[in-house]
Amino acid sequence: MEVNIKMMNLSKSQYIRGLQCHRSLWLYKNRLELRDKSNIQTDSLFKTGYQVGELAKQLFAGGVEIAFDSDDFGGMIAKTKSLITNGTEVIYEATFSENGIFVMVDILVKNGDKWDIFEVKGTTKIQNKNKLIKKKYLNDIAIQWYVLSCCLKLNRAYIVHIDNTYVRQGELSLESLFKKVDVTDAVLQQQEIIPNQLKSMQTMLISDEPNISIGKHCFDPYECDFMTYCWQHIPKENSVFDISYANGKQWRLLDMGIYSIDDIPDSFHLGANASLQIAYHKSQEVKIDKTKIKMFLDTIKYPINFFDFETFQEVVPRFNNQRPYKHIPFQYSLHILYEDGTFEHKEFLGDENKDPRESLIVNMLNDITSEGSIVAYNQSFEIKQIKNLANFMPSRDKELLDLIERFVDLAYPFQKKYYYHPKFKGKYSIKVVLPTLFPNDPELDYKKLGTVQNGGDAMEIFAKLHLLKDQTKREEIRDELLAYCHLDTLAMVRIWEKLHTMIED
Repeated sequence: MEVNIKMMNLSKSQYIRGLQCHRSLWLYKNRLELRDKSNIQTDSLFKTGYQVGELAKQLFAGGVEIAFDSDDFGGMIAKTKSLITNGTEVIYEATFSENGIFVMVDILVKNGDKWDIFEVKGTTKIQNKNKLIKKKYLNDIAIQWYVLSCCLKLNRAYIVHIDNTYVRQGELSLESLFKKVDVTDAVLQQQEIIPNQLKSMQTMLISDEPNISIGKHCFDPYECDFMTYCWQHIPKENSVFDISYANGKQWRLLDMGIYSIDDIPDSFHLGANASLQIAYHKSQEVKIDKTKIKMFLDTIKYPINFFDFETFQEVVPRFNNQRPYKHIPFQYSLHILYEDGTFEHKEFLGDENKDPRESLIVNMLNDITSEGSIVAYNQSFEIKQIKNLANFMPSRDKELLDLIERFVDLAYPFQKKYYYHPKFKGKYSIKVVLPTLFPNDPELDYKKLGTVQNGGDAMEIFAKLHLLKDQTKREEIRDELLAYCHLDTLAMVRIWEKLHTMIED
């Protein structure tokens, strides 16, 4: 089907945006000043994608790259055509514009008298639970095929992505790190619907702002960056989206014209957790089950080891016995409370230039007391890391695995609602519980820390720390990592103390 779209001028990313939501595309093209600012996570994903893309080019050595120039897209297109005309067989970031659609192809490879398209993704999974290519990836490469088929003979389309089963041993093996998945058949099927999609977008873009309600599409497949504008009618406090564990029933409430928790009728059926949250929000009462809290505290034995890991991930493994995106513990903090009331603090922070696991294991087994409870907040994470460490170092696996039966989860009394405060809003993470129990306490305020204020910060910063050349700045960051992890275990100590105070009142 021929569709005249020459006046539309869409990039590939704008086309993907339009598939997700016409209103988002209209705003992007007409009211860009309303766009939310990019967040740190988006920037981090961009950097990861760039690193993966650069490595993937080495799978097709000898290619020529089209340098990105935001002021001269025409020059990029002309350079691509020139390389093709002159017989270049591998082109990185090949750039095309046909029928008003602008695309850049990660890797374009000559195959006989035809061309293969390779789209590189930093993800480990490109299929859904039904083994079909996820729409967001299929749409991405399908529009490239649509544009290139106007000017080139095409052979096959591939998605190149990370294989998370790869375990590095010695030199990095790019052939093992990446998987190449032939998606040509799915891409060809998609060609039948692209013309109508583009025609619909063209009609929409020359009209007034579409009247599209908010919905699940605001987050799927990507979180929209116009949410501040589109969601301005939703209350900033105590909206129906503040309900935890509601299993999507917030959308039914919106359809009923109910935006605030305060307006939810008693007859509206929610699950037990959500119903409890709403009941305590409306009553503003605090629930304290002293008997069950005491039973929980009685399970904790001296000396008490308040323990917390920090981990980092790397898409490209740097060390032996490391997999892509595998959590690698690099740091821990340990507050030890003895029965006589004395406290001791121990900590470990790995060398960012080396695999930290062996040193961490040796120090951890030496620092944790030989008996007594090991208290963590959401213990499943710490236990999983210990199991991974046992697999990494079989010579110490028994000592490591013996730690697991000593763990006690400090989140348990909050998860089970033995203590519940309306400010929890149905959640029980330490970042919610701590400021509620200790409002305005500077000793326990994560916001007073430096650049490391949460686990995501720690993960991101340590993974990149080995790249930092400034030794003074490196030491400053290491001090900030230590301060953050120290606060995590100090927070557990204070919560444990607070629980004791509750049952004594």
